[in-house]
Amino acid sequence: MSTLSRRLFLRSSGISMALPFLDAMLPRRMMGAAATPAPKRLVTVCSSLGIYGPDFFPKDAGENYTASPYLELLKDHRKQFTVFSGMSHPDQNGRDGHASEMTWLTSARHPGMGGFRNTISIDQLAAETLGAETRYPSLVLNTGGGNSQSYSRAGVMLQADSHPSKIFAKFFLNGTQGEIFNQMRQLREGRSIMDAVREEAARVQRRLGAADKDKLDEYFTSVREMEQRLIKAEEWAKKPKPQVGMKQPQDITDEKDLIGRINLMFELIPLILQTDSTRLITVMIQGRGDVPKIDGVSQDHHNLSHHGQDPEKIAQLRLVERAEISALNGLLTKLNGAQEAGKSLLDSTMVLFGSNLGNANSHDWHNLPMMLAGGGFKHGQHIAGDPKNNTPMSNLFVKLLQNLGVPTESFGTSTGTLSI
Repeated sequence: MSTLSRRLFLRSSGISMALPFLDAMLPRRMMGAAATPAPKRLVTVCSSLGIYGPDFFPKDAGENYTASPYLELLKDHRKQFTVFSGMSHPDQNGRDGHASEMTWLTSARHPGMGGFRNTISIDQLAAETLGAETRYPSLVLNTGGGNSQSYSRAGVMLQADSHPSKIFAKFFLNGTQGEIFNQMRQLREGRSIMDAVREEAARVQRRLGAADKDKLDEYFTSVREMEQRLIKAEEWAKKPKPQVGMKQPQDITDEKDLIGRINLMFELIPLILQTDSTRLITVMIQGRGDVPKIDGVSQDHHNLSHHGQDPEKIAQLRLVERAEISALNGLLTKLNGAQEAGKSLLDSTMVLFGSNLGNANSHDWHNLPMMLAGGGFKHGQHIAGDPKNNTPMSNLFVKLLQNLGVPTESFGTSTGTLSI
């Protein structure tokens, strides 16, 4: 069996589709030897309206912690993530209560104040070293707008992508704008990308071993499922909404399906990582002032985050955040189920999830809710820091950069690194 190119694409009619890493892409001299380690990746996910601390943080530390209500939703992955408390960036008081979302990945002090200039974010620092290894140095996502938490070395914010269909075309369709437009039209008509590259796919599969064939079948299935979700999402966007005998509340907009947008983003991420199209992805779950499309929720998300200890608001906030955590669980499950170089994709992918607000009710930026999954670390524990004298979150960032293979002794406001 001849060695396949690491940058193998299936091509047809002006369209090309990247393939995941396969054992057959290993050099001949390594066949039968230990598999080449998979490249390290980083995905960051920030819920910018906070996460309700009493339902997130465990009450006890160490490996035998009792799972909190939110972490119970991730119980299938308990041994694959670590939860942190007592961690924050110092001096995050800024121009307003939400300014800390600008610095979640940079740790720059006093965001938005007079003379403020942001610093480089962790993903873009890593991209300076790793970006040339992939088609795209990084991918910056937002569930509902162009703002992001990724900043260049000059302190300039990178514009986020928020349209899954365009992201899908960018990463999986190749050709002229006209060819891509026609392929997207064919998807809407029920013709899969896989139909367009069927003959070449069959030719490649004949050269693969059983394990690679299974891996390729799994990947092709994921592509088809993603295509169908994109088509369904577009169909719903075009359908008229039902008429009701009341005036539409002003705080509801057409983009209120927060969880649907998150799920679409999370469907794309494993496909993008499997093809090694990029190794650095940031996702900002943008805080909004409309009512999320979730059963039992009747008040807008921003208002719920400022619950003032109102039991009804907290109950609705829990519904929103439980849906977010459940979506995260789906992402971890997909990453864990995808195989690469003899291990799961989650083993090579660090997933950092949390918020720039420790207590959104009071815009408090201390004691941030944070968890890290995957990446090959020894997980299954709650690392509890001092709730008053917080550990700099940049200490964790140093560890993440080192895990990516980026030579790093310090980052931002770090004072060292974490042992994990």
